[in-house]
Amino acid sequence: MHARLLIRLYIDAWILAGIVWLVAAFFTKPVERVQPRGSRLVQWGWSLVAFVLLSFRRLPWGPLGVRVIPRSFVLGDLGLALTVGGIAFAAWARFFLGRNWSGRVSIKKDHELIRSGPYAIVRHPIYTGFIVALAGTTIAIGEIRAVLALAIVAIALRFKSKREEQFLREQFGEEYARYRHEVKALIPFVL
Repeated sequence: MHARLLIRLYIDAWILAGIVWLVAAFFTKPVERVQPRGSRLVQWGWSLVAFVLLSFRRLPWGPLGVRVIPRSFVLGDLGLALTVGGIAFAAWARFFLGRNWSGRVSIKKDHELIRSGPYAIVRHPIYTGFIVALAGTTIAIGEIRAVLALAIVAIALRFKSKREEQFLREQFGEEYARYRHEVKALIPFVL
């Protein structure tokens, strides 16, 4: 019973995150500058690979289906706490960013540099939150395919954050350089 409830809670957490992002996407500023379509397609491609790796447990995964994280109530609960906590952190950042948010790397009309709230902790708190949430889900799935999906997403978000940094440096100049010097990108005090 506990395992089924946990699975349902994981699924519900990710569905809720998707709904929040979808609804919030309708309340953003117009775009002035956007990343090239090719790099956006590459990001979507890697995201799709990660989604498939995480979502379709009944596929014949072969060696990717080997469990490397033991199944236990404690790890299941820890994974759920990381998943929900990561999604909550990302949602906090998403709402704090407000109308400046975009699913693609862009500069919005009247774009503002947000440096408070979760943006005082890390420069890319939405990415941090989703990486933490995926780490929690990876613990729950426990298979090589989930570890691979987490690595793909972490690398893809790191590349996307580098592109965003370029846009923001060009838009905000010295102000962004100071912010970049004062606040780490993804992991507080580390990276």
